[in-house]
Amino acid sequence: MKRIRKAVLPVAGLGTRFLPATKAVPKEMLTVVDRPVVQHVVDEARAAGIEHFIFVTGRNKAVIEDHFDMAYELEHTLKERGKTKEYEALMSDLPEAGAVSFTRQQAPLGLGHAVWCARELVGNEPFAVLLPDMLSPGSMEQMLAAYDRHGGNIIAVEEVPPEQTHQYGIVAKGEEFGRTFEIAGMVEKPPQGTAPSNLMISGRYILQPEVFDILSHQEKGAGGEIQLTDAMKKLAETQKFFGMIYDGITYDTGSKIGYLMANVVYALQREDLGPTLRKELEELLRKG
Repeated sequence: MKRIRKAVLPVAGLGTRFLPATKAVPKEMLTVVDRPVVQHVVDEARAAGIEHFIFVTGRNKAVIEDHFDMAYELEHTLKERGKTKEYEALMSDLPEAGAVSFTRQQAPLGLGHAVWCARELVGNEPFAVLLPDMLSPGSMEQMLAAYDRHGGNIIAVEEVPPEQTHQYGIVAKGEEFGRTFEIAGMVEKPPQGTAPSNLMISGRYILQPEVFDILSHQEKGAGGEIQLTDAMKKLAETQKFFGMIYDGITYDTGSKIGYLMANVVYALQREDLGPTLRKELEELLRKG
């Protein structure tokens, strides 16, 4: 069983829900506290042992490439001014040479198409997919542990209220193995009242490379886009798929409430910010 070394991050989306903020700034570069959303996602994957990051970009996303590159003038200025802490923080975030690749999704044809665009960089090995809108601390580490136990394909899932299932990809449960289970079915945004469970696909995947062959012939699905869920359903006809119930809370930074919640939660967890922020929030709530 091959080890998971590579991760695909689809970052070509337009971020229309955050206009006008995303008119000139990619949504993935909006900050949660003082780190871009995409940096938090890379942090999660690096902590789990992912070695190579493949970004599927679009127009006006060059700033993401710049973020994961050297910034000679800034680094020189920080050193000259004795800002050692800030300099060392930049260096610790910098990926190793050759550990980051970029490819273009030239048209907005859906998540399945974005993943397919990474096929040459992934090659013939299993890989992870991390949606950069979704912050799920520790999720990839849990998924790799599940992959070590079961192999095959793994999808992270999380419970949502039944009245919200029509907003997500939903899985059906098969045989259970603790917090993991065989997936008996998948459906993308089922009509309200028809979902096979309340377990949503939460933006983290481990997939076998055969999915690329399926995506190369995949027809458009929901929303007129090439859906990754449809390709996974086809792959599930010949390969095992497992769901892993994520032990944590996912923050959807693609929604305004999710983004605001992520900022509050991540700031409260910081030793340098948490105590003061908590007092300020309590005072704000007291005043009503």
